[in-house]
Amino acid sequence: MKFIQTIKDDINIVRSRDPAAKGLFEIIFLYPGLKAIRMHRRANWFYRHKMPFIARWISQRCSRKTGIEIHPAAKIGKDFFIDHGTGVVIGETTEIGDNVILYQGVTLGGTGKETGKRHPTLGNNILVGAGAKILGSVTIGDNTKIAAGAVVLNDIPPNSTAVGVPAKVVRVDGERPEDLDQIHVPDPIQQEINRLEAEITALKEAVEKEKNQ
Repeated sequence: MKFIQTIKDDINIVRSRDPAAKGLFEIIFLYPGLKAIRMHRRANWFYRHKMPFIARWISQRCSRKTGIEIHPAAKIGKDFFIDHGTGVVIGETTEIGDNVILYQGVTLGGTGKETGKRHPTLGNNILVGAGAKILGSVTIGDNTKIAAGAVVLNDIPPNSTAVGVPAKVVRVDGERPEDLDQIHVPDPIQQEINRLEAEITALKEAVEKEKNQ
C-alpha cells in the first residue's frame, strides 16, 4: 500500500540524514520531525476533503506535541526531513519540493503585506539551516543552501547558497553546490572585504614602486 510505503520512506530518510538515529523504535516514537510530517499528511487529507476544522485540530495538536507548526494546507513533497524541529513554522500557502531538509527554528512564513500566495515556494534538494527565516511569496531554486540565521526576503536562484541578514547569494554557476553543512558556507561580505583589501595592498605597492623610480 502507498500509505505503508510512505511511512517506510519517512523512516529511511531519518536513518540516512541523522547519524544519531540508533534504531527503528527510537525513530518511530522519539523523533518529533517524523511525527510532525505524519500528522501533517493526515491534516492535509482532511483539508483537501473540505474538513478544515478537523485539519486544523490535527495541526494544532501536532504543534502542542512536537513544537512544530505546519498549516494543513501546506504542500510538501517526498523525502522531507525536519531535524530536531522545535520552533519550525510552515505557513498556509507554502510549497515544498522533494528532498528538503529543515533544521530547528526555521520559519517559512509571510510578511503580513501579501494576500493569496503569501508564503515561500521551495524547490528540490534544499537545505535550510537552523534559525533561518524565509518570508513572503519568494521562490528558492533547486539545489540551494540557506545558511543558519539567514533572513530571505527575495527569490534565490538555483544552485546557490544564501547567507546573512538580509540574505545575500553566492552563485555556483551551472553546477550543483558542494555538499555544504548549515554553517560552513561562503560569506559574500567577507569575500568582498578580502577583495578590497587585496586591491588596497596592490595600490600601495604600485605607489611605493613609483616613488622608488
